[in-house]
Amino acid sequence: VRLALPCRTRALSSEHTFDCRLWGDRVIVLGIDPGLKNTGWGVVERRGSSLRCLAYGCIVTDAHIPVADRLAEIHSGITRVIQRYRPSGCGIESVYFSTNAKTAFATGQARGVALLAVAGMEVGEYGPGEIKLSTVGNGNADKEQVQYMVRAILDLPQIPEPDHAADALAAAICHVNARVPHGAPGGVR
Repeated sequence: VRLALPCRTRALSSEHTFDCRLWGDRVIVLGIDPGLKNTGWGVVERRGSSLRCLAYGCIVTDAHIPVADRLAEIHSGITRVIQRYRPSGCGIESVYFSTNAKTAFATGQARGVALLAVAGMEVGEYGPGEIKLSTVGNGNADKEQVQYMVRAILDLPQIPEPDHAADALAAAICHVNARVPHGAPGGVR
């Protein structure tokens, strides 16, 4: 059952959640796609060899407020997700350095406060190519291929929007795949 929750704060402006009943042994992983304007997040549950999405969303900050306040919103939003879903691990995308140093620096700041929020948790840091390889099977996959495979792997009724949330779910899938060997009891196939 997919439920759209009303926005309680600007920081969690787009959130989608799913039935969260507790079913025996499970592992819950948070995925984060950091960005100063948009920080995507996704929560994935692994039970045995099955994966399912518990929730996903995007923390959207206003470009017209001071950077420190925007970073505080990101930290607060991720902290609320952690308090709600209690993940035991986190997969976070590492900063991709493009030709735009200003964008890379802002992304690095958002990534820093995200890492602060998940301190004490098992954290895996993955490059964009690693996440694409884990999710699609091709480290050079385009954004649409990643979104399609996230929807298929998690058996979602539609592609997660915005794309930052889909990228965060892909980071969570990557973390599960990296931490649980394929073919091992409880491993994802």
